Amino acid sequence: MDEASERRFSLEELAALSGIPARTVRYYMQVGLVDRPHGARRGAWYGHGHLEQLLAVRRWQQAGLSLERIRQLAAEQQNGAEPPPLPRRAGTLEVWSHIVLDDGVELVVEPGRAGLTPAELRTLAREVVAAMTRLREAREDS
Repeated sequence: MDEASERRFSLEELAALSGIPARTVRYYMQVGLVDRPHGARRGAWYGHGHLEQLLAVRRWQQAGLSLERIRQLAAEQQNGAEPPPLPRRAGTLEVWSHIVLDDGVELVVEPGRAGLTPAELRTLAREVVAAMTRLREAREDS
């Protein structure tokens, strides 16, 4: 979407949509967590990208990250890096995939921490199951 056709928000609208007070939005811009508005003074406006930045900052804060760490993550994402997984703490809820390879043999993977997409996880499972099958057949042949 080009700048001319992008939905434009005032600071107040952006604050309401993100659930972050306008004063805090201004602060985030000042410290470099959120891009400056398009235009200037009374003509200043914000787009979808600004809203996404604010929502990301809010998510990371709710996950317990400091503003300095959020700034680092934002810079890394601009360079194409994925944010690292949050450190594991007591009470952290995680979803793990258990792949049964054979009776008594199981592969346990947390796809998010491993950086695997669902398709990659399925491929990994197929390949490891195939390797287990080859091992079992070789054992039976000997």
